[in-house]
Amino acid sequence: MRVAYVSADPGVPVFGSKGCSVHVQEVIRAMRRAGVEVELHTVRTGGTAPADLESVEVFKIAFDRKGGREAIEERGLAANADFTASLSGRPAYDMVYERYSLWGQAGMEFARGAGLPGILEVNAPLVEEQATHRTLVHRDEAEAIATRVFGLASGVVAVSSEAREYVCANGGAPERAHVVPNGVDPGRFVPAAADAPERPFSVGFVGSLKPWHDLTTLVAGYALLLESQPEARLIIVGDGPERERVEESLAAAGAEAGVTFSGAIAPAEVPQWIQTMDVGLAPYARDAARYFSPLKVLEYMASGIPVVGSRTGQIPELVEEGVAGLLHEAEDAAGLAQAMDTLARDPEARSRMGQAARRSVIAEHSWDSVVATTLGLARDAGGDGGNA
Repeated sequence: MRVAYVSADPGVPVFGSKGCSVHVQEVIRAMRRAGVEVELHTVRTGGTAPADLESVEVFKIAFDRKGGREAIEERGLAANADFTASLSGRPAYDMVYERYSLWGQAGMEFARGAGLPGILEVNAPLVEEQATHRTLVHRDEAEAIATRVFGLASGVVAVSSEAREYVCANGGAPERAHVVPNGVDPGRFVPAAADAPERPFSVGFVGSLKPWHDLTTLVAGYALLLESQPEARLIIVGDGPERERVEESLAAAGAEAGVTFSGAIAPAEVPQWIQTMDVGLAPYARDAARYFSPLKVLEYMASGIPVVGSRTGQIPELVEEGVAGLLHEAEDAAGLAQAMDTLARDPEARSRMGQAARRSVIAEHSWDSVVATTLGLARDAGGDGGNA
């Protein structure tokens, strides 16, 4: 089976280290493990491919990311012609898989025109997200593209029920829109060795240091934890614009001594950092978007450590409370500290929850199962693209 993977979003460096980059790489890996030949058409590589993806044929669409927002949006619209030419110039595909982007429609249009199954991956309500958090000049055009690609797709894989609702409210047929949460590779994320050296109780956070992560509650909760667990350590894996503020807040709370920052690292290094943690943290604010499917939570679980997260978005669906971790109310630093303290005092509970967490993701949330579902949707769509 030959698949064209289309990534038209200039904000997604497919071989980078962002969460979206990891998503692209893991889907391609899982497709290849399933025996699929994948060719990648993208506007942004973000560097060289990881060693295990070096053999993937990549077709780079030229794209100038400089200049004002209006000019970038217009280039995004114009790039569709280049994507169509790139796809048309290759031997026949059996399926087109497109990551939904604000301006991309070439993948789904090509699939429809060629009578192929076209699967659209939807990770967020991008029009609303862009308009709220950044700048969106050509909103009408972006909305029209969303309606068009949602309608053209043989099948839509939305990472959450909220993302699916967005699709169905904007032109997608409910019977073709499916919730398929993100996954994890349990072969890469594995528990620490049983004979690992002893160390102080350590909690950790993996993610970009950006406003949508509730870093204020993270710092406040850790400072409260130190009152009952003065030897506890905090490991922050990732980097971003909020790092300086986090460091200042830790210093103001007198909590900086036990904190380690990894800085920016490659995705391949994340598993070994999680192995130094006893608990994985996933705090989000009350007003955080509810459409996300958090990779970090699945990575903690696959690594065999319990999760302490806020009751936000998909987290309560992934983490069975008392079984795979403990939950707290959003923005509740005291609740976060209490959950961490509970696990610090009960190593047996940590071990039991960690094992249950790993079993859960292996059974339900591997990238292989995500891709198996996707390929099944393509097979069901058949050779006419699946659209009446």
